[in-house]
Order: sequence, then structure tokens, then C-alpha cells
Amino acid sequence: MKEEKLIRCRPCGYIMKESDLKEGDVCPACGMPHTVFEPYREKVSSGRLKFLALDLHPIAIHLSQTFVATIPGLLILHFIFPNFFPEVLTNVITFSVYVFPLTLMASIVTGIADGYARFKTMETPLLKKKIAFSIIIFAVSALQFYLIYKGQVYTWYFLLISLVSLVLAMMLGRMGVKLINVILPGTLKKPKKAVAA
Repeated sequence: MKEEKLIRCRPCGYIMKESDLKEGDVCPACGMPHTVFEPYREKVSSGRLKFLALDLHPIAIHLSQTFVATIPGLLILHFIFPNFFPEVLTNVITFSVYVFPLTLMASIVTGIADGYARFKTMETPLLKKKIAFSIIIFAVSALQFYLIYKGQVYTWYFLLISLVSLVLAMMLGRMGVKLINVILPGTLKKPKKAVAA
């Protein structure tokens, strides 16, 4: 079986099969013309690439982000409109608080696996910082779990804790954005030195 040639968009780094880009096409990611594509050879092992292509960590992150935003949002809605389906809101908030730590655990586990597959280490400063923030958010979610278990869901401090969790998650997300465009080990092509005339 013949291996498919790959090409990469120079401006944005998008990688695709050469046969999928026709003359006149544009980059599916950034919209630049087909002329900006260059030959590309992947140097990362196929096993690592297959694992990364599953996108387990991004999926888990989006799931936990849903709950971290839902909890304070619904609490604020309840404080502003206390008679707006209070039973439904209580059930949804309770469910969200109970499930949120589980989604965080999935994010942490898949994040560690993703870090090892992508960088072969978890010892970089940014990855260590992400782990620390993840542990803090998990601790906050455990506190929310405890408070709702004790029936203290509609209190100002429960809302404050929920907002703190949301802010921490946003900061964690900003750290993750910095890693999106990081080139995998072994794929960076060093520019050739100019030859003096």
C-alpha cells in the first residue's frame, strides 16, 4: 500500500493529504490559497498520532466546561428569577454539581495521556501549571459537591465558589490555547542558513 503524501499550510500549519488539495482550492483551516502549501513528512510515530487523533482530551475538556459554566449560570438565573421553575433548576444544578468532578477527572486523565503522547513528558513548566490548576478546580468542585450534599446550594458563598471555579477554568483554557499550535516533537523544520554570495 502506497503511503499518501502529506502537505502543510505554511501560514497556519494545517496538514492534509496532497490528493485532497486541488488547484484553486484554499486551506480548509485558514483560507489561504493552495500555493502556500509545502511538502510535509510526519516524524511522530503512527501510534502516537492515532491516539492524538482520537481527541479524547478536547472532548473531555468541552464536557467539563459545560458544567463549570452551567452551575453559576443557573444559580444567577435562580437568584434573579426565584420563581422560574425552581424544582427543575434545583435538579439540574444538583446533577451538574454531582457530575462536574467526574468530568474533571476525565479531563485530567486524558490531559496527562495527551501530554505524554504529544510531548513525551509532563515536566514542562506550562504542563505543570495546567496540572496544578486542574487539581485546584477539582478541589473546588469537591467543595461544591459537599455544600450541595449539605443542602447549601442557594447561598452567596456557593455562587462565589462556582464563579471562582469558572474563572480558574477560563485561565486553564487560556493555557491550553497556547499548546494548540505547538509543533509535535520532531516535526519542526529548521530553516536553512543563507549561503553567502
